[in-house]
Amino acid sequence: AAPVQVQLVVPVAVVFSRGSVPGDLPSPLPFRDAQEMEISVNLRTSVTSRYEMAYRATTAQEEAALAAATAREADAALHPLQDVSMGSLTMYVVPETSSLLPQGTSVYVGKHRSALVRAGGSLAALHTRLRQVTQVMSFTATSIAAALSDRVPDGRLSPDARRSLKSSLGYEITFSLLNPDPKSHTVDWDIEGAVNSYVKPVLDKLSLVANFSVDSQILYYAILGVTPRYDKESSSFLLSAHSLPHVINPVEARLGSSAASLYPVLNFLLYVPERSHSPLYIQDKDGAPVSTNAFHSPRWGGIMVYNVEAPASPQASLPLHVDVDMARVMEVFLAQLRLLFGLSREELPPEFLLESPGNEGLADWELDHLLWAHTVENIATVSTTLTSLAQLLDKIGNIVIKDDVASEVYRAVASVQSAVAKLSMGHLHSAFQASKEAVTSSERAFFDPSLLHLLYFPDDQKFAIYIPLFLPMAVPILLSLAKIVRETRQRKKEPTKMD
Repeated sequence: AAPVQVQLVVPVAVVFSRGSVPGDLPSPLPFRDAQEMEISVNLRTSVTSRYEMAYRATTAQEEAALAAATAREADAALHPLQDVSMGSLTMYVVPETSSLLPQGTSVYVGKHRSALVRAGGSLAALHTRLRQVTQVMSFTATSIAAALSDRVPDGRLSPDARRSLKSSLGYEITFSLLNPDPKSHTVDWDIEGAVNSYVKPVLDKLSLVANFSVDSQILYYAILGVTPRYDKESSSFLLSAHSLPHVINPVEARLGSSAASLYPVLNFLLYVPERSHSPLYIQDKDGAPVSTNAFHSPRWGGIMVYNVEAPASPQASLPLHVDVDMARVMEVFLAQLRLLFGLSREELPPEFLLESPGNEGLADWELDHLLWAHTVENIATVSTTLTSLAQLLDKIGNIVIKDDVASEVYRAVASVQSAVAKLSMGHLHSAFQASKEAVTSSERAFFDPSLLHLLYFPDDQKFAIYIPLFLPMAVPILLSLAKIVRETRQRKKEPTKMD
């Protein structure tokens, strides 16, 4: 892989409220310091993170906001007073005795770009806490390693790191309702309403990251490729964890959306089991039922099994009419969508309290989390693409590079350099935009049609194509040339007649 050197700079404002300033500050407020850390990826890829801390005391307005009754109210009141540029964070340090944070909680992470942190006595203790919060809200070594997963040696990454989607300029989301038994069930789902109320707010927030298109379909007689096992005790059917991978292939053959797509496709499937296999439950590895009755597949999507209540009287007429509870379904699909984008909140210390992002589906800092990872991944992708292109053009001696291809390459190089420079200044938004432009330009250059046909004509193939065409014509020409040469020689040998 091509060498990549990036410095990720996170501007952090540390704001001390009254009564929270530690006694061992190295100099009077306001002052600045910076902490650097190396994120190890491999020998040719060096990523350093640099947290630029600016320490100051609260303003009167901030003090008034921190006098709110709850952390949530304080977070809402502080939001208009802080730097809201992407990638920057504000940490409000509150006194140890503060009642804003519940008992046992030392950090409250809001839904914008700020956190409330309980003062920890000494500056060293506070530093440790601040570094933890900053990593949660910007990027961790794991999230950067996952973004550069193509460059990380296989054994070094957890399976979770390869779960999230690769950075792309666009994504297609398909919601499919699978009704394998339309004779028994007519299923109605208000997918349009559900997309507008649950999915659209999330995608509006993510629209900065990529373009999204959403479509839906209903598939009849589409069955899961695995026969569930009947369990007498619960008189229900069970799908065990190890059979889940075999469920996807037969279904995917019916989906038919990813073949024609330019972008990665995310599939969300709602499966209403046929009557002969109802109710159907998914088991985890330990054999316990999965509470959501759903599972997801990394970089592919998710499937949820939706059981239909059996009719009270056996004489009930078929098909049964089923109205899907879209709130319940969308809650599961949105959780899976977050997982696919690597926004899971699993590895947090217990003393952290995270505000739920509400209707938008993800907090502002989670959007930044995504942008950090995607920017680094885009830079690495462009450097690999351009290196491959250079190696390829070296191998083909007689290639002609048109001006527009050259200008795309120059544009890609300039955009990558700009992205790296912007990252080292802590300007996340413009760095991400530059990295996106670099990806577009490098791919245009790599897949330019004028280069493509030359790849398939090495010299030996040219000979193989032209010899059969020219050989039949060449035979009479060569024979007549030989005849001319012979006649000329004879003429030279014959002595010229002297009159």
